[in-house]
Amino acid sequence: MPASAPLIGVQATFEVVEPPRVDHLYFWALQASFGDGPRSHGGAHLGLQWNDRYPGNTAANWGGYHHSGRVLDGSESSLPSTPDDPNTRDYPWQPRTPYRFRITAVPDGWRGEIADLATGQSVAVRDLYSPGSQLITPMVWSEVFAACDDPQVVVRWSGFGALTADREVVSPGAVRVNYQAYDAGGCSNTASLLDGDGLVQVTNAERTVPQGSVLSGFADLA
Repeated sequence: MPASAPLIGVQATFEVVEPPRVDHLYFWALQASFGDGPRSHGGAHLGLQWNDRYPGNTAANWGGYHHSGRVLDGSESSLPSTPDDPNTRDYPWQPRTPYRFRITAVPDGWRGEIADLATGQSVAVRDLYSPGSQLITPMVWSEVFAACDDPQVVVRWSGFGALTADREVVSPGAVRVNYQAYDAGGCSNTASLLDGDGLVQVTNAERTVPQGSVLSGFADLA
């Protein structure tokens, strides 16, 4: 991120280009930690899930952890939850539809909001109660519990942006690629790469962008 005032909001646009075809959990999220300067009080992740416990296998999640490891408390969500999970809610997302994930400061904590950019409808999933005056270490990720050779899934990220405490909108100049190591349970055939004005994450694909690569050149938030 460019040097600027502390961040009080982050967002990214997300789209499932090729959806899952197996009943294993997929979770795609925008994550940030809640901090004061470099000190982190914990963090949380906002995104969509392919989850067979929910109607149509589709759900939204906004949950996180205190630095001590306990699950963060939060407000009651307006979205229903078939298995009555406070963090994960029923949400009928559709493939090949862009959704904007946004995390922002509110008086009693941090709000997670998802907007369907095709319909213009937006929903605040809920508020999480955590100390911290700013957002630090923002990232986006795919968490996949499918087998490495299961059918390919493609997701796309774009529209990266942040709001500073000075009310300035800023965008990252680059992102750093990270893959879970094979000996830690990861797959060697996952890939992250530039795609026009965005980035894609792909399963069951040749990895052409190695661990630790820095990617730049995608469009700023406009």
